Amino acid sequence: MSATVFENVRLIDPASGLDRPGRLLVRDGLIAGVDLPQAEGTPEGAAIVRGDGRMVLCPGLVDMRVTIGEPGFEYRETVASAARAAVAGGITTIAVLPNCLPTIDDPALVRLLRTRGEETGMIGILPYGALTRGCAGSEMAEIGLLNEAGAVAFTDGIRAIGDTRLMRQLLTYSRAFGAMVVQHPEDPSLARGGCATDGELATRLGLPGIPPAAEAILIARDLRLARMTGGRLHFGHVSTAEGLDLIRQAKADGLRVTCDTAPPYFDLNETVIGDFRTYAKLSPPLRAEADRRAVCAALADGTIDAIASDHAPCDADDKRQPFAVAAAGGTGLATLLSVTLAQVHAGNLTLSDALGLLTHRPAALLRSKAGTLATGAPADLCLFDAERAWKVEAGELPGKAQNTPFDGRALEGRVLATWKAGRQVFGLDAS
Repeated sequence: MSATVFENVRLIDPASGLDRPGRLLVRDGLIAGVDLPQAEGTPEGAAIVRGDGRMVLCPGLVDMRVTIGEPGFEYRETVASAARAAVAGGITTIAVLPNCLPTIDDPALVRLLRTRGEETGMIGILPYGALTRGCAGSEMAEIGLLNEAGAVAFTDGIRAIGDTRLMRQLLTYSRAFGAMVVQHPEDPSLARGGCATDGELATRLGLPGIPPAAEAILIARDLRLARMTGGRLHFGHVSTAEGLDLIRQAKADGLRVTCDTAPPYFDLNETVIGDFRTYAKLSPPLRAEADRRAVCAALADGTIDAIASDHAPCDADDKRQPFAVAAAGGTGLATLLSVTLAQVHAGNLTLSDALGLLTHRPAALLRSKAGTLATGAPADLCLFDAERAWKVEAGELPGKAQNTPFDGRALEGRVLATWKAGRQVFGLDAS
């Protein structure tokens, strides 16, 4: 019987409200005791992990929006390389978008990805099923079969469902399975050909713009469809004040609607692309400062339900192009926690609330049992120092892809170690 005891750490479990110094016991890959008194002693032969009193031990993070290259684009990222990047960021569970080749519109691929995650011994993979065949937006995928195979929700990933009639059908049909429909909130006709947020900066740089209203227009349409159908609707990487206002009101009206955002949308604004920096070309594009502030406010008031990395790996050839034709997307696994902690250091979120947005709240959306320190739960754990400073450097990040929009960003907060089912899968070199 293997056992590990964590001592002199700050235990934070947002799911239960736990936040205090304590001890935690892991036995045979499961959490066997939380906040144990010192009097209970240490099991014979147990490994001991001693903190320094300020180190935080929390559930392994749950990232609900990740693109990986496998299958089909292994030159960008593989399951193994994504796993290395994830655990370096304290992430032990990832929900994978279906935009691979072939797309995840076949139940066999859902089962394959789950198995590939288990084979790493480092992460759990929760596959999304495609909403439409080939994520092409024209014909409904086999949602029932994908759901039975273990798809956690349904989306066309980086592609919006532009056809209103089809979106109504998808929301109606998915309701029969209690399934969540995840939409990329960007009107396709308004976004077509654009690469930056429409406005003074895009005009000055000579870049084709995407009006911020493209997000709000699709959100407004889909909220109306959700009201008609009673479907369960989630918006990914929401980035504008207008879009968030619509979601906030819909929640107040009792609609079954949720949303997430990603660190670039509360930590960066559009000025980062001012030198045609393609690492900062994202989808949706970075927004004006007023929108960034609105995202921060929505995190604080609970409008936003989760923070996801929006990890989108690219290789050098994808990004070493003129800005307008370079691939959109940025890596985010290794920086997810650290950039989120900037909101804590700024006083916008408590540490427990920030961790909740990264653990049990996305897990609940995906109907996963991950993201908790409950006794009997798998010992998926993240140990971090919220004050430890480091600098993001493209080329030095774990994993295969290096296209980070945070290149050069100084951060406070570093993952020290990660455990999956009680086995340590990452440890930061003390040097």
